[in-house]
Amino acid sequence: MNTNITKNKLIDLVKQDSIDTVITAFPDMYGRLVGKRFDSKFFISDVLEQGTHACDYLLGSDIDMETIPGYQISSWEKGYGDVHLKLDPNTIRIADWLDKTAIILGDVEKNHSLVNESPRSILKKQIDIAKSKGYEIKLASELEFYVFDNTYQDAKNNSYIKMNPSNRFREDYNLLNTTREESYMSLLRRHLDKSGIQVECTKGEWSLGQQEINVKYTDPLTMADNHSIIKQAAKEIAYKNEMSITFMSKWDENSAGSSMHIHLSLWDKDGKNNLFYNPKSKSEFKTSDQFKYFLGGWMKYSPDIFMFYSPYPTSFKRFVSESFAPTKISWSMDNRTSTYRIVGEESSLRIECRIPGADANPYLAFAASIAAGIQGIEDKINPPNISTGDSYSNNSLESCPDNIDKGLRMFEKSKFIENVFGKGVKDHYQHFFNIEKSLYEKAVTDWEKNRYFERI
Repeated sequence: MNTNITKNKLIDLVKQDSIDTVITAFPDMYGRLVGKRFDSKFFISDVLEQGTHACDYLLGSDIDMETIPGYQISSWEKGYGDVHLKLDPNTIRIADWLDKTAIILGDVEKNHSLVNESPRSILKKQIDIAKSKGYEIKLASELEFYVFDNTYQDAKNNSYIKMNPSNRFREDYNLLNTTREESYMSLLRRHLDKSGIQVECTKGEWSLGQQEINVKYTDPLTMADNHSIIKQAAKEIAYKNEMSITFMSKWDENSAGSSMHIHLSLWDKDGKNNLFYNPKSKSEFKTSDQFKYFLGGWMKYSPDIFMFYSPYPTSFKRFVSESFAPTKISWSMDNRTSTYRIVGEESSLRIECRIPGADANPYLAFAASIAAGIQGIEDKINPPNISTGDSYSNNSLESCPDNIDKGLRMFEKSKFIENVFGKGVKDHYQHFFNIEKSLYEKAVTDWEKNRYFERI
């Protein structure tokens, strides 16, 4: 198994001229990596230990890098000054898909303290809270996306309408059909492996050109970092091979949505015993009290944290009945119609949360999951009765929010969000979600023009 490299190894690679570029990066509010490319020799002498700086508007601008008024940590009034990026030496890796390049991630600081609103800071805080209570979290994220034969430029020039999926047929588990994409997918797997990310497998998904990638579970921070690296690498490899991919959770109304399922288990502080499993339990599935309460908290606060799983107006279009995306808040054993699917046994026993879309910010989604579950343990929250059969048709179950207005209302009125993340974080992301919503509502869509242009 490949792993990240040490500082000394990076220094040696630079001396050998095997690395001439080092990327410093951190995740923005969308989960994208932002940062700089350094000459490797300058990086070793002036940046590796000292860190670097970036404009604070990177945590206060939209996806088009437009400055957005209303953020407390970044504004014209405050002058859009710098934040400091404290580099995390545990994240150094070869970016194998790029020529002679390494990458290192870091934490955003202001006045020598973590910026609370930074996604990586938010996740680290929840990990620390869990550790303080004697728990270690292990998780993995499954990531789905679409592959197209169009270049990004062609896709843009055609307004993303005349897209050519990389496959002509549905390809869920179909080995013949997915061979058509192997020239791309095999590159992705090999580059990730050589970049320190252990890929378990890739597989075709339900729709034309849809793929899923699964990687080895690990601690939440490493998994979030890996998740961001995977998305970055996947897009850049596609670009270099004159293809395109998308992580939109719903890129087309006639195609299946793309998810980011979270598989999570709770372990003791030494990471040796899965606390979800209790061989002496009288429950049918040998689940522990910690399992019960963690699940209870996760389910209770699902409406509160839904925006961290489904952050954009388009994200909610994925939640369609009988689409394998959840529409009701329920739990069950190995049932893909439920929001929370329990899988594995003994040391592999875990909870799969099926809510998040592929467009979710992994740092925020993981942090929200941990916070809700730990709160459940603290308050001994029991989950509702197990759901059997088809959750889609069970009208006794609580519905998931099916549009951003409902999701935002639940986020805005949530005391839980404010209590566990702080008022500053809540206000920051509430503003972020509202900005995305308001921009969406002002847009004139292709659907509207096709429907009304000539006939109204």
